[in-house]
Amino acid sequence: MSWQTYVDTNLVGSGRISKAAIIGQQGGVWAASAGYNLSTEEQNAIINGYNDVTKVQASGIRVAGQKFFTLQANPRSIYGKKGADGIVIVKTKQAILVAEYVAPTQAPEATPIVEGLADYLINVGY
Repeated sequence: MSWQTYVDTNLVGSGRISKAAIIGQQGGVWAASAGYNLSTEEQNAIINGYNDVTKVQASGIRVAGQKFFTLQANPRSIYGKKGADGIVIVKTKQAILVAEYVAPTQAPEATPIVEGLADYLINVGY
């Protein structure tokens, strides 16, 4: 399966995720929703955010030009909000899943989708 299929089918295709991307831990976008652009600076901030989650917790995270207030950050996952909308970012062995959801979808509906795909990718070595 291609990386784009994971974005289109598993994430956005769930009906709970509005936009998503998969980036490599070494940088670079592996796949993304149409028009969902993460700048190099944003990619690096996400990657480096896992090196110091306290910084991400204190300053928030910017994705596709939007700044999200960080609700929780740990070595695996970063959860954020911007108004009624939110973001779930999950690290696997080689990639990082970035998924946004919009109201009326809530975090408990979106989070298991992203975390579940991350678990699957970890189990198959990614």
